Amino acid sequence: MRGYEDDYADMVESAYILFENGCGEFAFGCVTGAFAGGAGRQGERAAVAFDWNGNDEGDAICGSGSAELQADGSLQGEIRIRRGDEIPFIARRWSTSSTPC
Repeated sequence: MRGYEDDYADMVESAYILFENGCGEFAFGCVTGAFAGGAGRQGERAAVAFDWNGNDEGDAICGSGSAELQADGSLQGEIRIRRGDEIPFIARRWSTSSTPC
């Protein structure tokens, strides 16, 4: 997250953004949100735009966002808080394990 302290993104929990079946959720710093969005294409690349609702330190907030799949498999985008920050991000796919903990 360019423009933020290195440890801000993972302040409360590990920062993430999840897309699944046209819906998703994210968390970074003290912000969490859930969204539904439309997938499409931005030129040659897969892209998504979404509106979201969530909270920041317990206060209700909302906004919009967009992201584009990059050639290296990362996701580059921006989460916008209504009447607030525009937060750029780069997300990389996490490896998952099927082994229960």
